[in-house]
Amino acid sequence: MQGVRLGLMTPKCFMEEVKEHPYVLECEEAKPLIVETFKFMYDLDIMNPAPGELTTPPLAMPRLPHEVIFAIGGWSGGTSKGCIETYDTRADRWVNIPAEDPAGPRAYHGTAVIGYKIYSIGGYDGVEYFNTCRVFDAVKKTWKEIAPMHCRRCYVSVAELNGYIYAIGGYDGHNRLNTVERYNPKTNQWTVITPMNMQRSDASACTLKGKIYATGGFNGQECLDSAEFYDPLTNIWTRIPNMNHRRSGVSCVAFRGQVYVIGGFNGTARLSTGERYDPETQTWLFIREMNHSRSNFGLEIIDDMIFAIGGFNDPQEASSKAM
Repeated sequence: MQGVRLGLMTPKCFMEEVKEHPYVLECEEAKPLIVETFKFMYDLDIMNPAPGELTTPPLAMPRLPHEVIFAIGGWSGGTSKGCIETYDTRADRWVNIPAEDPAGPRAYHGTAVIGYKIYSIGGYDGVEYFNTCRVFDAVKKTWKEIAPMHCRRCYVSVAELNGYIYAIGGYDGHNRLNTVERYNPKTNQWTVITPMNMQRSDASACTLKGKIYATGGFNGQECLDSAEFYDPLTNIWTRIPNMNHRRSGVSCVAFRGQVYVIGGFNGTARLSTGERYDPETQTWLFIREMNHSRSNFGLEIIDDMIFAIGGFNDPQEASSKAM
């Protein structure tokens, strides 16, 4: 019974279903756990301690999930948000994390993860387009400023490759960008690298087999169906065949050796469609549609599943989750 979190049960369930169970009554090894659980529940009920006053024993601590999804900031109700939520796929629940960035909220930023650190790149707060960047330590739940980018970038695409963070395209408040810069966490420096072939804001980027793929977006005049990849060994961007649909506000991930591109806005309507690119055959194939049309949303892979989170779906922002 050492692995059972008895302290997470309700007192009623513990007293009626566990404490008097024949197995527990006959098992000598279980008795210390029963006594410890009973004492913890008694102290919790009688003392009514303030948060932090009562030491939580291991039997009352929730298991830490192997992987969780972080949703940080965004745009809702006509304003930028700074809230943080995590989603545990095993428990199927969202939890609010009281660790908002003291520098203020931001939306339409890009994120990248290295270890337990989540990098928040660029963005917009409703007034200012940011070149500033912040990093959130998911273990310590603390925020820290890192070096600013050379350009302001809202609607920016961000990807991590070989320990470097790439900020790709975006919008600086005046122009859609094709410029790209790379961040080295060890030196805390941004370096401008080869620009893309196309100006892209509202695009999406992911890493596959040592290359960074930038897909879709908006160039200031039209939504894009084009895509290209960057090879850090040659420092060159190369066009690939166009997607089947134009997609601005799109999201993409690398999954099972292919690039999955999902949702977005085609200039007329939000999309529920998705397609995947096979680098071996250089072809795009449609995949099953999402349950909800959405653009400007999060896309993540956990437990061999693709999760689509939040976004915009006319006429209201989407808070739904699809997988």
